[in-house]
Amino acid sequence: MTCNLLLVDDHLLIRAGVKALVNDLPGYAVIGEVEDGGQLVEAAERLQPDIILLDLSMRHTGGLEALRQLKAVLPHSSVLILSMHTDPHLIMQTLESGAHGYLLKDTSAVELEQALGALRNNERYLSPAIAHTVINQALNRGPDPCATQARQHNLTERQLEILRLIVRGKSTREIACGLGLSIKTVETHRAQVMKRLQIHDVAGLVLFAVREQIISLDD
Repeated sequence: MTCNLLLVDDHLLIRAGVKALVNDLPGYAVIGEVEDGGQLVEAAERLQPDIILLDLSMRHTGGLEALRQLKAVLPHSSVLILSMHTDPHLIMQTLESGAHGYLLKDTSAVELEQALGALRNNERYLSPAIAHTVINQALNRGPDPCATQARQHNLTERQLEILRLIVRGKSTREIACGLGLSIKTVETHRAQVMKRLQIHDVAGLVLFAVREQIISLDD
């Protein structure tokens, strides 16, 4: 089954380049393009894309504001940010506003395919460089008032191991291969971790992992 994408970027050449990369990937198709965040909601409602590739810096309505509007009316479409910005505060804002992944515009075609595959499987994706930035931002935020309560949620050693790999940006398939487990087993552990912690996105898992000293910048 084809995974349909909507491109949102105010640069024609960027859209053309991304479209060419996507259309070379089996199982993906670009079904629409818009050049401004203000056009995103109408286009998304009309086209019902599975994944939206969204730039942050655009004329008129920017990507962050467009993302907030989109999640209010079309929460089931996954959003992958494709941006040149590396500011940690901005990255955290996009994740907390509902983005499912974040890639830099100088990413490789291989990593783009990995990110799209993750979102297609209802997973989150952060490139390793961005994951490190998010961890650093989490450390700079200081103590979490919910941290004491979070410690009451005991995870097994296997769940902690999988949590560390998720935070580092590993996909379910990569975790399964690395640990010698089936994909279904990893998915079960992942669901149990999120249910037990009451955290349902990668940004939240990163915050928890850092504040509980499960992972550090040196990992």
